[in-house]
Amino acid sequence: MTGIGGPAGGQGKRRSHVAQADGDSSASTEPIGAGAPAAVLLAPAKLTISLALTGTRADGYHLLDAEMVTLDFADTLVLTDGDGLEVSLEHLRPRGDGTAAAGSGLASAGSAPLAPRVPGGDDNLVRRALRAVGRRAHVVLVKRIPPGAGLGGGSADAAAVLRWAGCHDLEVAARLGADVPFCLVGGRARVTGIGEVVEPLPSVERHFVLVLPPFGVDTASVYRAADALVSARGGRWEHKHDGPTRGAGTWVGNDLEEAALVVEPRLAIWRDALAAATGATPRLAGSGSTWFVEGRAADLGVAGLDVLTVGNETGRLVATRTLPPADDGAAPG
Repeated sequence: MTGIGGPAGGQGKRRSHVAQADGDSSASTEPIGAGAPAAVLLAPAKLTISLALTGTRADGYHLLDAEMVTLDFADTLVLTDGDGLEVSLEHLRPRGDGTAAAGSGLASAGSAPLAPRVPGGDDNLVRRALRAVGRRAHVVLVKRIPPGAGLGGGSADAAAVLRWAGCHDLEVAARLGADVPFCLVGGRARVTGIGEVVEPLPSVERHFVLVLPPFGVDTASVYRAADALVSARGGRWEHKHDGPTRGAGTWVGNDLEEAALVVEPRLAIWRDALAAATGATPRLAGSGSTWFVEGRAADLGVAGLDVLTVGNETGRLVATRTLPPADDGAAPG
């Protein structure tokens, strides 16, 4: 397939309107090659700064208008010769004070209880991305981005594989998932359609503090709740902001926040905990479960803190910053 809009990270609007299944999985695939050095890839999280729901397509997919940025908070993929997938859940590693949930190490994807909510086998986006580009590899996936956090972890992993394979085709990315096109482009962008139309914006370095609650939120359930709220209002979308502007920090609001709180009421507790810790007003990342505030950790009074405690539960605090578009998914040597 031909690429759309030039190499990843370039200027100009990129469009893809393809929403098909993966190609024939029986097609021949190209291995890395015995004796080849390991490829170490970074898969940066995406943060949805703002999100407006603008309608619904005839096929039921929701249309949006969002600003997204790439963060320096990332999964790591190590690709070697072979065929298979192993997952190391770094985000569940216990800390020295014992506050984080136990469950670390290495195991086959999907094994319980080590890999909750991380799809295994051919359903994993890493495996699907390899098939999409006709490649084969043994992958060790180090998960730092929790599943169900609203940070596009699986999409970021898939995009890293596409970049490694030299694929910058947004049609291929869109077949894998609605967030994969932005994760492939990276940097900062306005994202419309169902996520497949990516318009790069000038990169601006910004700093954020995230809280990752000890649970995820199901995206499909949030969208269903949003539909129910809209239906109860007579079919009107009521946006929490006046629309997109291009100045850094001026495009705010998330039309999914109310629905996410309906689906998972515990989100309110973690929102309030982050607000109390930082003195800032948190915003929900996409459909959740992550809350974020803008600013450096030191300025927000949380420098040196890596967890928030609510009752007998702990959520991870992550101080992060935005990244410019990446030309490839290779980790710096």
